[in-house]
Amino acid sequence: MKAPFNKYLYLGFVLFGLYELFVKHSALEAATQFGIALIFDPFVTEQPWKERPMWQKGVLIFHLAVVAGLFGYEVGSSDATIGFIDGLKGN
Repeated sequence: MKAPFNKYLYLGFVLFGLYELFVKHSALEAATQFGIALIFDPFVTEQPWKERPMWQKGVLIFHLAVVAGLFGYEVGSSDATIGFIDGLKGN
């Protein structure tokens, strides 16, 4: 049985995201690569969401949470938000 090509694309983007996160220390680039990986669903794409096993849903939701967390970390730790926070405090 041949594995669908999107499994390889998914794995490639996940590995590239891990490289960006742990080698280059770029959370935003890692979030981008992990987000692109979600486009290439590694499971059976013809199966509707409601019929998928709970573990597959969990994996995809966890993956999405990692993307959102990395994006939120990058936005929250950015120097551009310091001026916005100072404006809210009235400084």
